[in-house]
This record gives sequence, C-alpha cells and structure tokens, in this order.
Amino acid sequence: MSMFGLLAKKRFAPLFGVQFLGALNDNLFKNTMVIMIAFKAANEAESGMLINLAAGLFILPFFLFSTVAGQISDKFEKSRIMRIIKTAEIGIMAIGAVGFYTGHNVLLFITLFLMGIHSAFFGPAKYSILPQHLKESELTNGNALVEMGTFLAILIGTLAGGLLAGKHNVHAISAGILGVAMAGYLASRWIPIAPAMAPDLKLHWNPFTESLALTRIIRKQPAVFNSILGISWFWYFGATLLAQLPNFTRHMLLGDESVVTLLLAVFSISIGIGSVLCAKLSHDEIELGLVPIGALGMTVFTVDLFFIHYPAGSELLGASAILHGARFAPTLHAIIDLGMVGIFSSLFIVPLYALIQSRSNEDMRSRVIAANNVFNAVFMVGSALITMALFKFGFNTIQILLFTAVLNLAVSVYICLLIPEFLMRFVIWVLASTIYRMRYTGRDRIPHRGPAVIVCNHVSFIDWFVITAGCRRPVCFIMDHNIFKNPFLGWIFKLSRAIPIAPASEDPALRDITFAAISRELRDDNLVCIFPEGTVTRDGNMNRFRRGVELILKNDPVPVIPMAINGLWGSFFSRKKGKAMSGMPKPSRRVIGLAIGEPMSATTSAADLEIQVRELLT
Repeated sequence: MSMFGLLAKKRFAPLFGVQFLGALNDNLFKNTMVIMIAFKAANEAESGMLINLAAGLFILPFFLFSTVAGQISDKFEKSRIMRIIKTAEIGIMAIGAVGFYTGHNVLLFITLFLMGIHSAFFGPAKYSILPQHLKESELTNGNALVEMGTFLAILIGTLAGGLLAGKHNVHAISAGILGVAMAGYLASRWIPIAPAMAPDLKLHWNPFTESLALTRIIRKQPAVFNSILGISWFWYFGATLLAQLPNFTRHMLLGDESVVTLLLAVFSISIGIGSVLCAKLSHDEIELGLVPIGALGMTVFTVDLFFIHYPAGSELLGASAILHGARFAPTLHAIIDLGMVGIFSSLFIVPLYALIQSRSNEDMRSRVIAANNVFNAVFMVGSALITMALFKFGFNTIQILLFTAVLNLAVSVYICLLIPEFLMRFVIWVLASTIYRMRYTGRDRIPHRGPAVIVCNHVSFIDWFVITAGCRRPVCFIMDHNIFKNPFLGWIFKLSRAIPIAPASEDPALRDITFAAISRELRDDNLVCIFPEGTVTRDGNMNRFRRGVELILKNDPVPVIPMAINGLWGSFFSRKKGKAMSGMPKPSRRVIGLAIGEPMSATTSAADLEIQVRELLT
C-alpha cells in the first residue's frame, strides 16, 4: 500500500485527524503566546528567558505524568482514553480563551502547563496504538504521515498564530483554539477500538520510581533504549532550534513577526517533505541506515547558519519587504539551511520511532513510549535550562545555534558507535542503493521476537551484509577468528559484536569462550548466525556442514532457520579468481538473492540442514 493510501483507511485516518488537530491546537495557542512575548519584551535576553521558560513549562508535565500515562494506555482500551483526553482539551482551551480575553499571562502559562499534561497522556496512546492497527511493513509510512501531519499542523498553527498575534485579535484566537479542540473530540469518536494489552497491570503512581523501573527493563534491549536516547537528543536539538527562531529573526535577520512565521513555515514544510522522502527511501522497511545521514545533515546545515552575512541596522522589516530588498540574500540562505535541517531531521527521527514500536514488547509498548516521553522531557527541559544559562553567560542566538550543532555532531557519532546497527544499516543502504539489487524470499519466516539460530551457505566475505539486510532484527554473527585480523573487516565485526570462532585443534580455549558467548546471545532472545561450512567456498560449491551447529542447538534448543545466498559467486568479495578483494572492483548492478526457509527443530542434524540449504539454492 502507498504511504498516502493509509489516509483512506478507517484504522488510521481518524487517529491521523486527532493527532493533526491536537498538534494544530498546541501550536496555535503556544506560538500566538510566544510571538506576543518575543515582540513585547524589552530586549533579547528578556524575551529569550521568557520564551525558554514557556518551552520548559510545556515540557515539564511529560516528566511528571508520562509514566502514569503509559501504564493507563497499556491497562485500558486506547480509543476511549483518547476520547477522554480530547474532552479535557476543550476545558483547557476554555481557560486559555479567558487568558487571552483578560490579558493575564498567568492564565496563559497555566493553560500551557495543562496542555503539556494533555499531550503527556496522549503521546503513549498515540504511538502505541499504531502497531495495533498497522502492519509492521506499514509502520514507517504511518510514522512518516504522523510526523508530516504534525509539522503541517505546526505550519498552519504558526501561520494562524502569527497573523492573530500580530493583530492581537483575542476573539479570533479564543474561537480558534476552542473550535479546534471540539473538532479533535469529534474525530476521536471514529478511532477503532484498540484492546488493552496489559489489563491486569497494577498502576504505580510515583513517576520517579516507575521511570527508574522502566529504564532498567528497557536497558535490556539496547537498540530500543539507545533509540530512545537518539529521539530524546533530537528533541533537545529541535526544541533549541525552534525556541530561538523568534530571536534569530529579530536580532539576526532584522525581521518582524511575519518573518518568524515564514521561517517556521519553511521548517514545517521541509519536515513533511523529509517524511515523504524517508518513506520512499525506506521501501516499506524500518531503514535505520538513514539515521546517520539525517544526523550529519542536521549538523552541516545548522553550522552553515553561523556563516551567513547578516544585515546591520535596527529597523525590523516584514517578509515581503525583506524578500524584495537588500536583505533577500541572507534571508534566502537561512531559509535554505532551515529547510535542509527539517528534511534531514525527518530522516533521523522517523526510523527511530518505527524501531521502538516494532521491537518493544506488546504488553508494555505504551510504557516504553511513556519512558521515551520522560527522556524527551528531560532533554527538552535541559534544552531550556542550558539555553537560559548560555544567555546568562553572554552567548547570543547564533552562537547558541552553533554550540547546539557541534553538540549534535558529537552526540550523533557517539550514538552511532553505541548502536553499530545504525552504521551497518547505513553501509547496507548505500550498497543496496548503488551496487547491488537485493531479492529476498521468505522474510516473514524470521520470528519477530525470540531466539533462533540462522545457518547459511558461505559464498563471499559479505554474506553477513546480505543476511543483515534481509533480517529486520539485529543478527549476531559467528565468524572465523582469522577474519578479525583484517584491519577494516575486523574493526567492523568488533563494532557489530560479532563472535570469533576457531577449531578446537587450533584454539580450544577460544572455542569454549565462543560457545559460552553464543549461549548468552540466545538466552537474551537474539538471532545468531553461523556458517556451518566453516570457510568461504573456493569453487562456488557448498562444502559439507560441520557439526558445531548441533552443539549450539544441544546447549540451547531454539528454532533454526536455513538460508541460502546466490548471486555473489564471482563478485569482488568471492574467491572465484583466487584471493578475494584483490585488484579493483568492477562496477555492476549485481542481483543478490537470499532465500529463507521454514524454521526447523533444534533436533535437526547438520546433514539435514545442509540438504535444506541446498534445496533453497535450486
């Protein structure tokens, strides 16, 4: 199904509508309030402090209430939860309307805090309901649409908020926020039922102890936990960037409220474009290889903002005057940079959300999303506090953006080294998009969860690459210890936590260590791949399967999945011409096939597995 085809499905369209309207209302209210603050403040430091205070106040409820919200979403039926939340939104916006009417900033800040509570309860239900209504192959498209819809709502809310803030039309502002809240409630009534995944769950109300307990559980799934850290860093980066746009516009571009609206519109549209691009590049997969690309692009184009030649003076101009005058060049430069940051941000964030949804356990998915929201909140509150501190230390807006970009590069490198799967998927994505064309059969035979041993023929030195590309889960490879002596391949395999193995006659101590490591991986519910031939073929034919796989299955009786690779014999990475990887590789669009058989019993012999792999090759 195409990405936009989901919008015609009842299992997705009402949720999309509710999410869109909720984000629209958040931003209609918040941006109207923030723009009024920015342009009423006496100076850059005062407006910066107030704007970041507002950002921190909106985020604080995510830290305080997310764990409770996650438990409630796991324990109760989710469509009902969403209707209750949308009903509360109407009351919250009534308080905001009074605040705009009376001009009392205290009421506006109270409304902002209550909207944060509303969003804290909505988030776990929203993201955990997606895997209940969408197939795994639809998760990337669904998340891309949600992100696109969110930032389209930001765009519309920003445009409307900017216009209303500029005219100080409190009647229109109040009518708008109340009307959108009511429309969101009506849309919520069409969301299909999503049964509770943990109806017997006992609620724990202490956010601190529950957050610690959830963190301990999630840390047992490194990819999920570190993806949460990646998402949280994204929100630190995004919160910092968006919070500085009013000051950036006023003090760097010398623009008025309409220019703030223009820049936010560009950023929002680019997020939508990036979401569509991410879905297209992912080809119905959860493509983690796009994450490093997104991180690098976010840094490059944010750093570039520092090198723009900004205009001098003090007169503030509107968008129309700037785009038709001498300040056009620096403003266009900033627009391009912000647009590219938005596109690369989507490549970074969409796969991470899809990974969390697909790999978290069903009965605690909402709590995992809640834990994600807690971490997001900590990072965003940290963004507000650190930015306020930097203002106190004398930093200006553009220096804060440069500081954030440099931090983004350091954090992104750290995350990619911490999660080698991202780098591996990046290499795979590049090769699969340029040199090789991949063809897979039987991918649905790989279990979504639980341990299994993969056995496969050994054709080349990049068989691991083909298997990794064909599996939607990380795979731990058992590799000949000699391959770790190659500086490049050894570094890759060490980074990916591959396990070296040697014959008992050559290194009996290492063999014992290897089997103990394999057992640990299987008992942690991971996939382990072994090439039972023991070496890469020298003539293109399969060698006899050795019995090491039988010892593995005897120690840990788990399902065994046969696979067969074809199309790599004769490639640069095979031994067809003697030594592999010698000379210069010839450019080609070689078709590589991976056939995956039905899972077999742990009692299956090595000889029977060999027969099965041979049959998959025919």
